[in-house]
Amino acid sequence: MSAAAVSAPRRESAPARPLWVTIEGINGVGKTTAARAVAACLNERCLLLDEVTDQAGDTLTGRVISALATEDDVCLRTGHPVAETLALLALKIREAERLASLSTVPEVVIEDRGVDTVAVYQAAILCEHVPEADPAYVAGHVLSTMSRWRPRPDATVLLTGDLEVCTRRFADRIGRTLALRDVRVIEQADALYAGLAAAEPDRYTVIDTAGRPAEAVADAVGAVVRDLVKQREADRAA
Repeated sequence: MSAAAVSAPRRESAPARPLWVTIEGINGVGKTTAARAVAACLNERCLLLDEVTDQAGDTLTGRVISALATEDDVCLRTGHPVAETLALLALKIREAERLASLSTVPEVVIEDRGVDTVAVYQAAILCEHVPEADPAYVAGHVLSTMSRWRPRPDATVLLTGDLEVCTRRFADRIGRTLALRDVRVIEQADALYAGLAAAEPDRYTVIDTAGRPAEAVADAVGAVVRDLVKQREADRAA
């Protein structure tokens, strides 16, 4: 039999990588409500990654968050900001590793707060300890460091809103008055998010939630995700 007649060994095609979309924004802006609504609409096509602070306490993630929350600080400050940053980044790396090990890969991953959250909030907290540092530089450095182990999301939806309304909503949800230092962290995070969105317009889509009901915000986020899915399908078909 000639070599030309021998069939080449059949190779299994690698599963397509899911479209990874993160929902970002400051506390109280409506991320979780929007993320859960969009994931529910996509149903079995989607895997929802809950915000790490919302994950069950009997999981590894939950135990790490519980350890960071021992000081009863709403921003998870234990007095060791570098260790806190590394712990939160490790949880985000673990999420990506666990997804890669799934036998069935979802079409879309909706992530309620991604690595950008760690970058902007931890930059704000780290710079409390080093006032002369540039928070934007620190946030960029955290993201750059993270990219060695986990790629940036395919797309990020940044929800913005009235800062006072968002912080009041957040305070009402957790049932406590925010300390001035907490408000300052949220204010800094808001500014850093805006800077990241301006620097990466191809990745970020900004949606203003001010004056809009939660259902309308979820619909707007869902429309963005559906457009991203259609674009990916078109790119694969080309």
